[in-house]
Amino acid sequence: MLDLTHDAPAPKVIQGAKEDWELVIGLEVHAQVASMAKLFSGASTAFGAEPNSNVAFVDAAMPGMLPVINEYCVAQAVRTGLGLKAQINLFSAFDRKNYFYPDQPAGYQISQLYHPIVGEGEVIVDMGPGVARKVRIERIHLEQDAGKSIHDMDPAASFVDLNRAGVALMEIVSRPDIRGPEEAAAYILKLRQIMRYLGTCDGDMQNGNLRADVNVSVCRPGDYEKYRETGDFSHLGTRCEIKNMNSTRFIQQAIEVEARRQIAILEDGGEVVQETRGFDPDRGETRSQRSKEEAHDYRYFPDPDLLPLEIEQGWVDDIAGTLPELPDEKKARFVSGFGMTEYDASVLTAEVENAAYFEEVAVGRDGKLAANWVINELFGRLKKDDDRDIEDSPVSAAQLGQIIDLISKGDISGKIAKDLFEIVWTEGGDPARIVEERGMRQVTDTGAIEAAVDQVIADNPAQVQKAQANPKLAGWFVGQVMKATGGKANPKAVNDIVTAKLGL
Repeated sequence: MLDLTHDAPAPKVIQGAKEDWELVIGLEVHAQVASMAKLFSGASTAFGAEPNSNVAFVDAAMPGMLPVINEYCVAQAVRTGLGLKAQINLFSAFDRKNYFYPDQPAGYQISQLYHPIVGEGEVIVDMGPGVARKVRIERIHLEQDAGKSIHDMDPAASFVDLNRAGVALMEIVSRPDIRGPEEAAAYILKLRQIMRYLGTCDGDMQNGNLRADVNVSVCRPGDYEKYRETGDFSHLGTRCEIKNMNSTRFIQQAIEVEARRQIAILEDGGEVVQETRGFDPDRGETRSQRSKEEAHDYRYFPDPDLLPLEIEQGWVDDIAGTLPELPDEKKARFVSGFGMTEYDASVLTAEVENAAYFEEVAVGRDGKLAANWVINELFGRLKKDDDRDIEDSPVSAAQLGQIIDLISKGDISGKIAKDLFEIVWTEGGDPARIVEERGMRQVTDTGAIEAAVDQVIADNPAQVQKAQANPKLAGWFVGQVMKATGGKANPKAVNDIVTAKLGL
């Protein structure tokens, strides 16, 4: 079982000119559903296609075209809800959210306001060993994405690309449980990690497949606790929403900037106006975009072209039966099963591909040794090589496992293993064969090692006296013997023989 006994991190405190303030943050994360087709049409969701090439008639809102629900997208939303330990609603319905924008041809967005597909859940956000924040999920609803307006192709005209129009999104709405910029970033990354394990969203923030609207408010110390006790939002400050953030670094900056803006207004005796704002990273400021609409401003009503969704518990149970081991459970297993630290387990489970690679290396081997090689040697080399992804590693899990086997059998030393790793990285090949063909096998013949030790001692009588007076200097002899044997001597055997020969 996973141990969730964590201490909650302290909330972020910002010193104003007159008093201290605390942050309260809620996030609406828009995650593109990993699906080959759109939510209500069979058009492709492939990224990077020619503008307006992945558009069905219904996506372009042609007259008489009717939406048809993509069952796979519904299954992906259910799968995400199950991964977040959330309530799955067997009854849900789609609504029309009415507003005009050039890249939304129908003049409305099909979404879910009154009856979302997924209800309350939770995310445990790790902030360090033994420190975590539990963030409550209020709901997840399915909706269609809009197209994209392009303003930089012509000085006198704007263009619209509808390739994204109709792509399925999951909007994951949190409670205002996040108390600092670092927690907000960690929460988004944890959501991304869980969905990548589930295979429900690829989490590519650069392409806009994962983005967030960030709700920020400030309150005086103690007021948040009153809200949690009573559920009364009046204890919290007025929130402003920062739209369409797709960088965790910019999200942290925007939260800090917006909080300080609100504090300055309040300490000057003013009132914060609820509104939608954008973040300008170049100027380091948030700017007003529009006053915050309420639900009635969108004239929500049930979509007349779509029947309510009624799903069976058995179908949900079938999806639950296919869920993979999720990051928290995998991390706990790595700690208990391989005896590694929580930090190392976090590094190895950060990406689903990394965890799979490690497990292939570690099976039947020393888990700690495998973890050390994957984290320090492999990840270090991947980073050095232009941050290459683990799927593109020239050293396969099988090859790295063979290198570890050669270390464990005593055929090669740790130093030789690093040289061997570099050869396999650059040239490929079978590690055991490379060791044999290039004479890299470790010298374990104690007679040969003893002869090398005797020679070094004989050549350095003055150093012998120093080492006998200060045993810490014995390491110098070990280094000389390793050098004399081309680094092939077994280090432990060398150390034992040097210690015995010097009478230490």
